[in-house]
Amino acid sequence: MSDLESRYLRLVRLFYPAGYRDERGTEIVDTYLALSSPGRQWPSVADVSDLAGGGLRRRLRVVGATGIGPGLRLAAILALTTATGLAGAWITLELNPWTTSWFRSEQDGLSLTPGLGMWSAWLLTAVAYAVAPGRWTRLAIGLALALTIAVVPLAAVVNQFRPPLYMLVAQAGLGVVALAVPRRGPGWLRLAPLGGGAAALPIAATYAYNSRDVDYGYFGWPAGQVLPAAGIALLVVTLLVGVRPAARRDLRGAWALLVLLGPIGMLWLHPLAEELAVSLYGGGPNVDRTTLTTAAAVVSATAVAIVVPVVLLARRRALLHAHASAGGRPARDGLSAGR
Repeated sequence: MSDLESRYLRLVRLFYPAGYRDERGTEIVDTYLALSSPGRQWPSVADVSDLAGGGLRRRLRVVGATGIGPGLRLAAILALTTATGLAGAWITLELNPWTTSWFRSEQDGLSLTPGLGMWSAWLLTAVAYAVAPGRWTRLAIGLALALTIAVVPLAAVVNQFRPPLYMLVAQAGLGVVALAVPRRGPGWLRLAPLGGGAAALPIAATYAYNSRDVDYGYFGWPAGQVLPAAGIALLVVTLLVGVRPAARRDLRGAWALLVLLGPIGMLWLHPLAEELAVSLYGGGPNVDRTTLTTAAAVVSATAVAIVVPVVLLARRRALLHAHASAGGRPARDGLSAGR
């Protein structure tokens, strides 16, 4: 056995479930070997990605989640629309002439913070999705995610104010899901993120003008209230969007909600951290980095380690029951209608 064949076999064992790789593993490896160039010693990046994707699809089929793809794409559009809407609101508050102490002083005028560049990058992802869905959109989202992570050390280097961690974590959570935005779709759907960002601009500007004496620190109003409200709105919209397909046994809305549980929880990160601080320290809330990290870990564990496995297990049992009731015939997966 050659080194290349051995490495392909290890990848098949890594990515594919046991039963399938025992039945088809050799055939899969032979196919990749036949397509590989002479003299190659290692699987290409494209082959590794293809094997990982194929293994994931096979594992999802085993647990009865074959139709999660349409739900993931729907969740990605909703997540990107939410992310660009929030970016439009925050960039408006940083640029409006009534913002007080956090962003400007009477002597220095407007202070261009690292957050300003980050929010601008998120708005550009909406433009990219409207005009160039696919690779360029994912590159734009990846860049915005990188800036969201880099804004913390960058702000420390240039000694500038930055958005607090709970805002950055919420934005990053939405961005990770947004990476799955579909390459194809009707034009009006591709305009949704751009519309979300554009709609937030006048709303935030109007509020800033009518409340010009309010300090727009990220730690107070409006961030502490807007993010949980955005989480509720995202939850409600996902439920409403999924109602009509569910009537046709298309459960893409349910899968979208499952995917968005984590980001929705991150939008509620600050209130959850406040409650955690009260329970840990007593008295009033004292949200620090440790408390935020603990709250984020709780949200992630609840969404990923508890809710998702329980739903997938319930789905698997429902399919097995339907299969048995049909006398051994394959049960219809209502999610497949969304492919």
